[in-house]
Amino acid sequence: MHNVPIKSAFRNPHSEMIPVQQVLPASLAFILKKAPLSPEKVQFAWRTAVGAAVDRATEVALGADGVLHVIARNRTWKQEIVRSNATTLARLQSLLGDDVVRRIETRISPHV
Repeated sequence: MHNVPIKSAFRNPHSEMIPVQQVLPASLAFILKKAPLSPEKVQFAWRTAVGAAVDRATEVALGADGVLHVIARNRTWKQEIVRSNATTLARLQSLLGDDVVRRIETRISPHV
C-alpha cells in the first residue's frame, strides 16, 4: 500500500479546484430556482440574502407584482434594510430568479 497525500487523492489532475465558497452559493441558487415559489421559499431566500439578525428583525411577504414587502421591527432596522436594498435585491434575484422580486418596499411595524 502506498502513501498518497489526501489532497492529491481527491484532486482531478485535469481541472482546477473550485473553492467551496463559490460552489455552495451557485448550487443553492440552482436548487432554489427549480423549486416552486412559496412563502417558505421566499422566507428562506430572504434569510440567506440578509442573514439571521436582519431576518429575526423583519417579516416579509412577496406580492403578485414582484414587490417584496418588508416589515421592520423599528426605525433602525428599516434604515439598515433600505441602505442595503441594492445588494439584497441582487442576492434575492440570484437565488429566486431575476423576475421574481423586482423591488423591495420597507415599512416599520405598527406594533412597536
